[in-house]
Amino acid sequence: MSAPSPIAPRLIVGLGNPGRDYEETRHNAGFWFCTRLARERGVALAHESRFHGIVGRAGPLWLLLPQTFMNRSGQAVGALARFHRIAPAEILVVHDELDIPPGQLRLKFGGGMGGHNGLKDITAHLGTQDYWRLRVGIGHPGDRNEVVNYVLKPPRREEQAEIDAAIERALDLVPLVEKGEWNAATQRANSKPAPTKLQEAP
Repeated sequence: MSAPSPIAPRLIVGLGNPGRDYEETRHNAGFWFCTRLARERGVALAHESRFHGIVGRAGPLWLLLPQTFMNRSGQAVGALARFHRIAPAEILVVHDELDIPPGQLRLKFGGGMGGHNGLKDITAHLGTQDYWRLRVGIGHPGDRNEVVNYVLKPPRREEQAEIDAAIERALDLVPLVEKGEWNAATQRANSKPAPTKLQEAP
């Protein structure tokens, strides 16, 4: 699906699972992004029962952390989008991605859901796949039978450092996204990060 004409988002959704047991798990990368964005912008986040999530607002931009558990994320996204008349093309969903190594990002419009239960439910509630996604790489355990266990565990220390660096790069994309400059944001997000000094060849 080709991207729409430049349009600024009105809603950024960070996906994750609610509760302390899940705070530090890989599946909560979307929560980590939205929490840091709110802190950076000085946005207060508060639980809104009508939207089934934690919500904040930075000017015209809504932030949402669904509190319905991952596989029911669409309930929260659909409720807020309908209430505020936000079109799917005005929504950016930030989520963890198994098929991308830690430290890398991918920004895209529409397309498949890669087996991600949060995206599946959002698509069902919106009635379309045509919304923006920012995928935060968490890596793959190598065995599909280990995926559930893997995403519900914290990253190793070196993986966490890579994911944190990727989230910082993702935060730097927000000013471009807010201006509807999706092409520039996509090019920057999808380029591989420069290697750290420890990774460089001698």
